[in-house]
Amino acid sequence: MGALLFNVTTAGLMVLMFKAGLALVGPEPVGRRRIPWAAVALTAVALAAVVTQLCWPGAMGALDNDPNKSGWWRVVTSVFMQNGGFLGAAWNIATLAVIAALAQWFWGAPLMVGLFAAGIFLPQHIDPLFGASGGVSTDPRNFAGSSGATYFLAATLAAALLLRPGAPTETRKQRLLALAVPVLGLTLWFAQSNGHGLVAFYGFALGALVRFLARPVLRPGLNT
Repeated sequence: MGALLFNVTTAGLMVLMFKAGLALVGPEPVGRRRIPWAAVALTAVALAAVVTQLCWPGAMGALDNDPNKSGWWRVVTSVFMQNGGFLGAAWNIATLAVIAALAQWFWGAPLMVGLFAAGIFLPQHIDPLFGASGGVSTDPRNFAGSSGATYFLAATLAAALLLRPGAPTETRKQRLLALAVPVLGLTLWFAQSNGHGLVAFYGFALGALVRFLARPVLRPGLNT
């Protein structure tokens, strides 16, 4: 029952951030948008990593981010390894593809990739502020998996939605949607020790900062 609740609330947080991303980029049909090639590339790397795992039994041991193992590459390669079985891998890759596309359409390719990279590298350095110790990160990758970086990236879209100007009624509803992301994220962290919620809070904070700094150069809907 506990595992089921954990999975449901984790998925609920992603659905919330997905809705925020849709509200941010607007209702234009996908077919009329530019192909988000950077998002396609990230998804292709994730798929290639799954194929590597299927073909090479030692892939996880060589490429995960177990703190008891050495290897400078692990913090990056572990993102593209998947350790949640078929359903977990399918969820991680599907959410990566969708969120990366939404993020590229709003932020543009360079910023999207930069924010995804921040989701890889930052949690392990911020975690001590929230009680992590002994070198163990609260990043939900649990040594492998793309969910941590994806939830981080998704939360940046909610932050951008919060700061987007608009009509008063529309803005009020969207701001409530956006604010629900860090609130739910921290609730999941404190109630369940759910790292997805904490990295979403990190992503929201960085997204708000980047949105404020990048406001003059962003062209939503035109970014590639």
